[in-house]
Amino acid sequence: MGWISGIVVYILIWWLVFFMSLPVGVTAQHEHEDGAVPGTPESAPVQPRIWWKALASALVAGVIFALYYYAQAHHWFGLFGNYFTVFPE
Repeated sequence: MGWISGIVVYILIWWLVFFMSLPVGVTAQHEHEDGAVPGTPESAPVQPRIWWKALASALVAGVIFALYYYAQAHHWFGLFGNYFTVFPE
């Protein structure tokens, strides 16, 4: 795998992990004790913590990419030959 392919795979993994982490720990304004801020929808999040989720997504995506790269480098799966060979002979 080339370095450009590696960057593309990492970015795809990062976006998937980031979008999966967005609803985690979010409280809507109508569920909060202070109520909704005037002029905003009641379903808007109180503290979404986007930067924390972006950093956590980068760390999780790094681990997933490292596992993917290790499996790719050791020919555990690929487009040619045996598909998804977990234990090569």
